Amino acid sequence: MTEPLLIDSDYKRLADFRYALRRFLHFSERAAAQEGLKPQQHQALLAIRGREAGTTTVGVLAERLKLRHHTTVELVQRLEAAGLVSKRPSPEDRRAMVLELTLEGSARLERLSRVHRTELKHLGPEIVNFLSTLDPS
Repeated sequence: MTEPLLIDSDYKRLADFRYALRRFLHFSERAAAQEGLKPQQHQALLAIRGREAGTTTVGVLAERLKLRHHTTVELVQRLEAAGLVSKRPSPEDRRAMVLELTLEGSARLERLSRVHRTELKHLGPEIVNFLSTLDPS
């Protein structure tokens, strides 16, 4: 059975959804810059903080950010040099390094997360509205 063709309103909803996402990403990029961070650095801090303490390795971070391992190593090195992340050997696998936020990394992420939460309160209903209009089939 073939799916029915999309109609003009489907394209409009998809375009509006994409626009809402892009507006949020643009906001996020500007907010990160105000904290002296690149968007990828902000995403890394959030990915580390969003997991159970002591469970984020470079490999896990690479997967969460959908980056190559060597790119993630460079990202972590920059975060470490900026005093935002620290590394320690994993107790389970001494070859792996566990990533943790420093106090400064936590403080910057806290500020960014507060402004992001506020922005999502504004954009959230628009995004939820789009998702609720999708055909469940």
